[in-house]
Amino acid sequence: MRLRSVEVIPYALPFKQPYVTARGSLTQREMVLLRVRDEDGVVGLGEAVPLALRGGVGLREVVAELEGWGEHEKVQALSAPARCAVATALMDLRGRRTGRGLGEGARDEAVECNATLVAGPPAEVAAEAERWAQAGFTTFKLKLGAESARNTRGECFSRTRWAEDVAQVRTVREALGPEVRIRVDANEAWDLETAKATLAALEPLGIELAEQPVAGLEAMAELAASTSIPLAADESVASLAEAEEAAALGACTYTGIKLSKVGGPEEALAIADVLPAYVTSALDGPVGIAAAAQVALSLAETSHPERLHLAHGLATQRLFASTIASVECEVRDGMLHLPPGPGLGVEIDEDSLQAHRL
Repeated sequence: MRLRSVEVIPYALPFKQPYVTARGSLTQREMVLLRVRDEDGVVGLGEAVPLALRGGVGLREVVAELEGWGEHEKVQALSAPARCAVATALMDLRGRRTGRGLGEGARDEAVECNATLVAGPPAEVAAEAERWAQAGFTTFKLKLGAESARNTRGECFSRTRWAEDVAQVRTVREALGPEVRIRVDANEAWDLETAKATLAALEPLGIELAEQPVAGLEAMAELAASTSIPLAADESVASLAEAEEAAALGACTYTGIKLSKVGGPEEALAIADVLPAYVTSALDGPVGIAAAAQVALSLAETSHPERLHLAHGLATQRLFASTIASVECEVRDGMLHLPPGPGLGVEIDEDSLQAHRL
């Protein structure tokens, strides 16, 4: 399979409302679409999401890397987001060449997803949670640890760290009742003592898991020994070696996996063989979400099928005000349904892509 052309297209999708976490606030998500065409004219799509808020490479660097890959094809020298785009595009291309969807039975299945709630005043977060519940979601992920956030009128309010975090979770629990699953994500915002105090206060509220409450695997291991709430890694597990270290330390029960963080589908599945995993969005566009859904469907083939009760964080297209796709995954009744076409099944709306191009 020889490539005839490589197209690198930076673009951005706006959020319906600012996306607020402990790491900052975003009004749009910048991404890079990679479009490769083979000698027979078959097209494969990939996507890179630069994780700049996490200290990773920026958009310009990823664009330069992918343009250089198109000339030199040195994949292993690329950053994780760029490697993800290449791996996804080639995977999509292989599927489109065969005329089949990726994975047996994939088009007859759907992926259970959690609702993703941005940080905000407790009453507003609870109201948003109720709207997600009405759309069929039964697992809710709350972003905690933000120093400040904005209400629906754009006004800034301050947090007293863990007290407001606990109030936010309690308000959502009271609004939704005891049956739904609630997970929390602090994006490393808490120090160890704050994390211990916050999780102790959250324990009576029935928390499914706490994602990356503190920075570093050693601190995670100490925290894990002090709480009954299962911990999940995110920032601390970006490679197979880090997953193995986390397992050896007993730092977490699970890990969330973002394809652009780890470098693509193969790396994601390797990590999931070491730690029970769920797949989460890096606020991907339609191509990245379709690739992540394929990985989520493949997790039954890993060493931990008994842990697959966890919902995946892949319904984030609901957070965007627009899309670049004419055909993409659909979120219905709390489930992410893959498109029916060959490969990833995603089709690009060229007019929309041009409108969102950077």
